Amino acid sequence: QVQLVESGGGLVQAGGSLRLSCTASGRTFSMNRMGWFRQAPGKERELVARTMWGSNGTYYADSVKGRFTISRDNAKNTVYLQMNSLKPEDTAVYYCAAGEVTFRYWGQGTQVAVSS
Repeated sequence: QVQLVESGGGLVQAGGSLRLSCTASGRTFSMNRMGWFRQAPGKERELVARTMWGSNGTYYADSVKGRFTISRDNAKNTVYLQMNSLKPEDTAVYYCAAGEVTFRYWGQGTQVAVSS
């Protein structure tokens, strides 16, 4: 099993920045991908950004390209999501996820609210 703990959410004004962190523990050697999803009220959960071990497989949703950056610290088993130029439409619960072939493990979610 892998446990994921997120932190860093909060309330910010439009144009501001936040950095989310996700630290993994447990059988972390079984992971080869980590990513961030988000779910806004009344909408489906969507993949925001993903990073993969051993390759340059970084993915960003079109809606966040140029504003969000995913990075990782392998020594700390931590993945970050730097979010800049935040917009009200970025308001959502953000979830960290990890896995081997699929995103099998999920964090509890952290709320991000962007005011206009």
